[in-house]
Amino acid sequence: VQLQASGGGLVQAGGSLRLSCAASGFTFDDYIIGWFRQAPGKEREVVAVIRWGGGRTAYADSVKGRFTISRDNAKNTLYLQMNRLNPEDTSVYYCAARIRWTTNWGSASEYNYWGQGTLVTVSS
Repeated sequence: VQLQASGGGLVQAGGSLRLSCAASGFTFDDYIIGWFRQAPGKEREVVAVIRWGGGRTAYADSVKGRFTISRDNAKNTLYLQMNRLNPEDTSVYYCAARIRWTTNWGSASEYNYWGQGTLVTVSS
């Protein structure tokens, strides 16, 4: 299983950015795949997850209405569209995957596979 995240960068507050995660090496329909983030000195936290087959989604309260998670089946790629960014969104963003939906979808420890991080910096 391989996850390759990209798309991070520097953006001003109020701006937008789209992250991508290229996925390979597993049968997608049974998996949930999502985004987590970790700021310096803080624990890794969930941002949003999606069930690849069917498209069921879940979001952290802090990003609801601003971020949208989606996937492109043909390209085996996960996306995170981030709008109205604020400095508190500054973090390293990781994509992660696990098999089967879980009610504990927000816990990083539930995920078996991780990509490398991509840094998002939001300036005020």
